[in-house]
Amino acid sequence: MGCAEVISLSEVRASTQWQRLRNELHARFDQWLDRLEEQLPDPKTSLAEVTEAVWQLRQDLTGGLSETIVEQAHIGERTRQYAYCPQCGRRLRARPLVPRTVETMVGPVQVERPYFYCTSGCGGVYPFDEAVDLVPGCKQLDVQKAAAQLAIEMPYEEAQTLFSDLTGVKLGSERLHTFTHQAAEGLTVLDVAPSRSAIERRIEEMGAGRFRRPVLVLGIDGAYVPTRPDSARERRSGRRHSRARRAS
Repeated sequence: MGCAEVISLSEVRASTQWQRLRNELHARFDQWLDRLEEQLPDPKTSLAEVTEAVWQLRQDLTGGLSETIVEQAHIGERTRQYAYCPQCGRRLRARPLVPRTVETMVGPVQVERPYFYCTSGCGGVYPFDEAVDLVPGCKQLDVQKAAAQLAIEMPYEEAQTLFSDLTGVKLGSERLHTFTHQAAEGLTVLDVAPSRSAIERRIEEMGAGRFRRPVLVLGIDGAYVPTRPDSARERRSGRRHSRARRAS
């Protein structure tokens, strides 16, 4: 008589959950194929027409797949009936689901999550948002990071146009400016400037085989960079209206 295979309950639940997720993803893909069929009624078309149609509909597919994965992965948060107020600790009852659409690099993702409101004046909370790490605002962290990386390489207006063309995510120049400053918050010149060894190595590379050593120039956007030390801004004893001495 052979030995019976022992399967844990957690493995059964995991396989069932994954199969349910696969079925939902297949249904999403079928919906996307219906839209693609509307864009390409004739299968005998050129490669350029195929790639253009797929490019136009790409975020509908990837955003929908991401939406389905998030829903299945956090189904417990979506069906939560009670939560505790983070301020006063009161037990709160779930209110009707509230939809929210966020923009990501893979497309728009819509979520529906329960709302909990504390009648003691603490306000409302969405535990689902915290579980999924949704940030305030429509544009999520992946969009903000990609936009900031592009903005540091070129002017904001050019970065805005190029970002929209490459990603399909619409982004204003003012919002792009805000994302860049949020990413750079807390940084100083020493944090972004090359190290001393890197500068010396660069000088040696540029000066190899030349009689004169190259001149090092460090360019800084001075809008938020102080040009004088804090000590030079303080009041000093002696003659009034005298100019403070610059740091060496």
